[in-house]
Amino acid sequence: MDITQLFARKLGFGAMRLPGSDKKNIDYPQVCDMVDMFLERGFNYFDTAFVYAGSEDALRNCLTSRHSRDSYLLTDKLPPWNRRSFADYQKAMETSLKRCGVDYFDIYLMHNMGKPTYPQVQAAGGFDFLAKAKADGKARYIGFSFHDSPEYLEQILCDHPEVDIVQLQINYADWENPAIQSRACYEVARRHGKPIIVMEPVKGGGLANLPEGARAYLDVLGSGSSAASYAIRYAASLEGVAAVLSGMSDLDQVRDNTAYMADFKPLTALEYEAIEKVREYLSRSGEIACTNCRYCVDTCPKHIPIPNLFSLYNGVKQHGKANFPAMLYERATLGHGMAGDCIGCGACESHCPQHLSIREDLKLVAKTFE
Repeated sequence: MDITQLFARKLGFGAMRLPGSDKKNIDYPQVCDMVDMFLERGFNYFDTAFVYAGSEDALRNCLTSRHSRDSYLLTDKLPPWNRRSFADYQKAMETSLKRCGVDYFDIYLMHNMGKPTYPQVQAAGGFDFLAKAKADGKARYIGFSFHDSPEYLEQILCDHPEVDIVQLQINYADWENPAIQSRACYEVARRHGKPIIVMEPVKGGGLANLPEGARAYLDVLGSGSSAASYAIRYAASLEGVAAVLSGMSDLDQVRDNTAYMADFKPLTALEYEAIEKVREYLSRSGEIACTNCRYCVDTCPKHIPIPNLFSLYNGVKQHGKANFPAMLYERATLGHGMAGDCIGCGACESHCPQHLSIREDLKLVAKTFE
């Protein structure tokens, strides 16, 4: 069966941000209501991971023990960190199966592939383990989630054409973001013919709570739709996207998401125009007015990826820290200089068309991330 035919709708229930006083004290009664509403409205896709504290147990208590196995699709993710052998992977998979209360996963992903993790996974035979899990019936389909450059995604997909699906961070704010490169990663996956699951379509909640000036461009459309709905529909409108995950935290979010995705309609031309204006507004409202011309990069003796770091800094200022900025900063600087490595030579500033105070701005970045 074509994997995309498994998804009843293009909206997935992300179980990373479940309601509760903290991640270890999840509000099970509310999660049960959320799960029930999601299924009753014709949706079937749920996503969790070994490292989402309490999430797998919550899905066992609220989903898998209460609903028939053929009524839902369940994705879990295999953690690559500190796994050095098949035995390590096997133990992690068995733990996840037990926590979730299932005998198999519909989709099993290697979690968080990128420069820091992929070499470890290769050395430990991680993708061979995924293939074995599929052959043994513990996973119907296999793939990986990804946070890194399009060049690295190209390498992984060339190395492992056997994967069935990829999970990518895609949202309209990050479509051309030099630190995320949503568009370029999307295009790599499309060239390889891989269906895509979208994560972070609302950028950790940042696109659900827009500044008033940005929100005005959506309000003028007159639909009364939530800001989050435009962000999710933007991702779902992309060709080749099998499902868009929304990390739902309360019943109202389930109610809203399922209402506009039950009869999904791609964005109209007018809606695309409004979203482009929102994106431009967010770009202009950044703390550091970098245009990503990258003239500064070629002259930096410490090889600091200056535009990428400025983009991450602006993202934190605009959207907070819910969208893994620390992890993205680590990856952006891997093999390069960090903001704090700046020696103050000024070579960057002499080549900046915007005449930014790059040396001072790098101090702000270092203070935020280092």
